[in-house]
Amino acid sequence: MDAPMLTSGASGRLSALLSILALGRILLFIQSILSIMLLPFRRSVISTSGGAGLKKGPSGIVVKVQAQRTPAAHAVVARRQREHEAATRRQLAISRVEMERRAEEKNGQKFLRDFELISTKRGETLFTQSWTPIGVKAKGVVVIMHGLNEHSGRYDHLARKLNENGFKVYAMDWTGHGGSDGLHGYVHSLDHAISDLKKFLNKLSEGSPSLPCFLFGHSTGGAIILKAVLDPEVQNQVDGIVMTSPAIAVQPAHPIVATLAPVFSLIVPRYQFSSVQKTGLPVSRDPKALRSKYSDPLVFTGPIRVRTGYEILCITTYLQDHLHEVNVPFLVLHGTSDSVTDPNGSKRLHEEARSKDKSIRLYDGLLHDLLIEPEKDLILGEIVDWLNSRV
Repeated sequence: MDAPMLTSGASGRLSALLSILALGRILLFIQSILSIMLLPFRRSVISTSGGAGLKKGPSGIVVKVQAQRTPAAHAVVARRQREHEAATRRQLAISRVEMERRAEEKNGQKFLRDFELISTKRGETLFTQSWTPIGVKAKGVVVIMHGLNEHSGRYDHLARKLNENGFKVYAMDWTGHGGSDGLHGYVHSLDHAISDLKKFLNKLSEGSPSLPCFLFGHSTGGAIILKAVLDPEVQNQVDGIVMTSPAIAVQPAHPIVATLAPVFSLIVPRYQFSSVQKTGLPVSRDPKALRSKYSDPLVFTGPIRVRTGYEILCITTYLQDHLHEVNVPFLVLHGTSDSVTDPNGSKRLHEEARSKDKSIRLYDGLLHDLLIEPEKDLILGEIVDWLNSRV
C-alpha cells in the first residue's frame, strides 16, 4: 500500500453543480410554476384542419388565429431534433477516427484505431472505439470511461501511451455524450452507463479472454467504474482500476438543493441553470488545453441540466456509503486544487477501501483535468508504471 503524497488541505471549494445563484433561480422557478398553476382556466381555441382556429375580435369580426402546438407535437419535434443532433455528433466522431487511421497508414502505423456502434437494451446506439498496438504483443486491456460532458476521443494521448506499452485500449461514449445517442450533455440515469459498461466488458472478454483487464475513469467516469466494481460479476472481470479526480465527493452549495433535486429531476429533468462560468470550468492551468477542450463540438459546454446534477449527487452519495466495500486493486490520482471534485473523497476511498493493493497520488496545486495539466507526462507515467507492474 502506497502512502499519500503532497496534501494541501485546500478549503472553500467551488461546487461543480449548483451555486448560490442557481439556488436563487430554483426559488424563482418555483414561484413561476405556482403563478401558472393559479391562473384561471381559459377557453380553448377550436382548431381547424388547416392548423388554425377562429376567434371573434373586439369589433365582432371573425379572424383566423394560429393554433397552439400540442404537447405531443412538441415532444415529436424535440425527439427528432435530438436524433438529428446525435447523428451529426456520431458522424463527426466517426470521421475523426477514420482521419486518424488514414494519417497512421500514411506515416507508418504504430497502432490501429477503429470504431464500433453497439446497441443497448433501451434501443440506443452507443459509439465505441479502440486502439490496438501494431508490432507489440498485447499484454493487457484497458477500458476507458470519460468524464461528464466530454467523450472518449479526448483520451487519444492516453490510449497511444498505453499502446506503446502493450495494452489494447477500448472506450465508450456514454448516452448523451460524444458519438452516442441522446440529448447532448443529458444524463437520465448513471446506472444506464454502468449497465452499458457491464455489457461492453462482457463483449470484450469474449474477444480477449486471457488478457488482464483494467478500467480507467476520469471524474464522473471514475465514479461509474467505482460503482461498477462493487458488483461481484464485474469485480471478477477486472484486475484493477485507475481513477483521475473521481466524483466521490461532490456536494451542492446549499442543503435545499439536495432536497428539491429529486422533485425537479422528475418534473423538469432537462431544465438548465444559466452558468456563471461562461468560458468553461477552470480544469487545467494550461490555457491552450482549455481552449482545445471547450472549442471541441463533441464536448458539451452548456449549463448542467437538473436530472444530470441529481444523478451525480445520487452516485456520489451511494459511493460515500459503500467505500468500505471496494475490494479491487486501484490507483487514484487527484489534484489538491481541484474545484470540481473534492480530493478529500479520494482520500476517504484510500482510507476506507478493503483493497489490499491500493495507491493514491495527490498533486499539490493541480486542478481537475490531470491529463491536460502541464504535468500530464508525469501523470501518464504514474498510470503506465502502475499498470505495467500488475501484468
